[in-house]
Amino acid sequence: MHKKAHLPEKICLHCQRPFTWRKKWERDWEQVKYCSERCRRAPKPKEE
Repeated sequence: MHKKAHLPEKICLHCQRPFTWRKKWERDWEQVKYCSERCRRAPKPKEE
């Protein structure tokens, strides 16, 4: 069993907050870019 302090982390591309590995992402962790469905569905911020 993993300790939570030792789980890998990433930064969400939408909200820029860190999120940790989850069991449901075990097979495709490399492709995970967003912390939640809400962030994934949100419109991309405009860059000026």
